[in-house]
Amino acid sequence: MSSNLVISRLPAGGSRAALGRIERLRRLAWLIDAAGRVPGTGFRFGLNSVIGLAPGAGDAILAAISLYIVYEAHRLGLPRRKLYAMVFNVVIEAVLGALPVLGDLLDVVWKANLRNLAIIERHFGVASR
Repeated sequence: MSSNLVISRLPAGGSRAALGRIERLRRLAWLIDAAGRVPGTGFRFGLNSVIGLAPGAGDAILAAISLYIVYEAHRLGLPRRKLYAMVFNVVIEAVLGALPVLGDLLDVVWKANLRNLAIIERHFGVASR
């Protein structure tokens, strides 16, 4: 993951602050969804694989983290349509994560936080180099 960003449009008057928030969200999404890798494969996993193993509480913690990313997107000024899409990603991940064993596997594949980060980055035209 690179901390160098290319910016095409960010909120007026607060581009430096917004850029910092987007970078923090990128680190958080990466940590939760893709920080680890299975050796010899391209398969990535994050803390959600560990936190989600705790029945009920793990899924609630992960949903709260995911909703924090949506909240930050709201603070950055994303339109409602995109916020609804982000909430949909969180709901899908929460519902899938609630399924015993299979839900934990599906949770690793869905990666709601990285999907939501992509929505934020596309909205602002921000991409990592």
